[in-house]
Amino acid sequence: MKSDTVIETIEVAALTIGMHIHLDGGWMSHPFPRSSFKISSLEQIATLRSLGLQRVRWSPQDSDISHSTSRWDTFGLTGVAGAVRVTPPVASDTPDPAPDSAAEASSIVAAPTPQDIHRAALAAQRAALAVCEREFADASRVARQVFEGIAAQPVAARHRAQALTRQLVDQMIGNQELCIRLLTESAGDKVSAHGLNVSVISLLMGRNFNLSEAEMLDLGVGAMLHDIGKAEVPERLRHREEHFGAAEHKIYETHVALGIAQARRMELAPGASLVIAQHHEHIDGSGFPLKLQSDRTTVPSRIVSLVNRYDNLCNPANPGKAITPHEAVALMFAQGRNKYDPAILGAFIKMMGVYPAGSVVQLTDDRYALVVGVNASRPLKPKVLVHEAGVPRDEALVLDLETVSGLGIRRSLKPLALPARTLDYLSPRPRVSYFFEPTQDGGALA
Repeated sequence: MKSDTVIETIEVAALTIGMHIHLDGGWMSHPFPRSSFKISSLEQIATLRSLGLQRVRWSPQDSDISHSTSRWDTFGLTGVAGAVRVTPPVASDTPDPAPDSAAEASSIVAAPTPQDIHRAALAAQRAALAVCEREFADASRVARQVFEGIAAQPVAARHRAQALTRQLVDQMIGNQELCIRLLTESAGDKVSAHGLNVSVISLLMGRNFNLSEAEMLDLGVGAMLHDIGKAEVPERLRHREEHFGAAEHKIYETHVALGIAQARRMELAPGASLVIAQHHEHIDGSGFPLKLQSDRTTVPSRIVSLVNRYDNLCNPANPGKAITPHEAVALMFAQGRNKYDPAILGAFIKMMGVYPAGSVVQLTDDRYALVVGVNASRPLKPKVLVHEAGVPRDEALVLDLETVSGLGIRRSLKPLALPARTLDYLSPRPRVSYFFEPTQDGGALA
């Protein structure tokens, strides 16, 4: 790029093909291979809109176009993640002037067809999911480096865990409302999945309780590393099983003490170390290793204790014993009210919703759907992928129930209770992984 190039800013809604743009942000801020590039497709524009940016920088001299009206905005078509809105043209008493030349006439763009609208909405949804999964994959890779480096370089592993937690906290604090997204089975890896799942959901909970920045960092690091002691426990005893005898239970429970010792080697902050020490304690004193009651445990520890249980119910070591997210929430409410802080349990259910992402449901119009996203501030109307018999799955739009009048969820179902074609279409994930993204205004087309 030439040194005398003028850099201007432009609204994302006004972007069009041919503009040379410059993106700001860190390592998880956008999915493009370069931060400075020339827009070459409508899909790139949809991706940019899905990032939640209001304006971006661009270079008119390096662009193939000098005006700022895109094809979609000419007709009021605004594509966001999971949303398309079409606004009718404003009536005018002055007729449009006739084109002065054939070239000018050829520049008139035809109004978008329903197929155009569908493709734009689908591209925006795919772009939003791709960004979310890329961020989760990046975070998962760093978390794996943390776990793999603890034994040989404990202090360096701590630095990585703190840096990742800082990135997650900064992203959460920078957005007013967040959507909890269900990710595809291929996102991330199993080595880091549990620790990262517990860390992400725990941080979302901490955000709801307005924890201080220092408390959030201790919460995130402690949640990510809560099970580090299991690396020194025999593999067959790392997950509690019903058939365990007294000796096996005792060995399993040593992972807490082993985790505390590892925390010392990592030189973790006291708050993070307490999360590791107390993540199996219960408010009624029935937990381990010290049978502490709530007045002797920290708020971050009580959050992680609950979230750890939820993830273990949804993602047990034996996948055959997994229950649905809806069943997990119902079970914890029915059986966990004496074990978990009532305020934390209530806030958890309010944040995740009665039908958390990953739940299979039947809508009030009898259609079947998979919950794929929940607004953490307004969880009663989640985003769902609906089984539409005449629409291929890879072309199905996600439906935002907040925007559809008169449509809701009738009941939750076990995946195996679905008709065979619906089960194949919705493909509920054997492993439930969550991440978060800024909530966008608007909703998908019904």
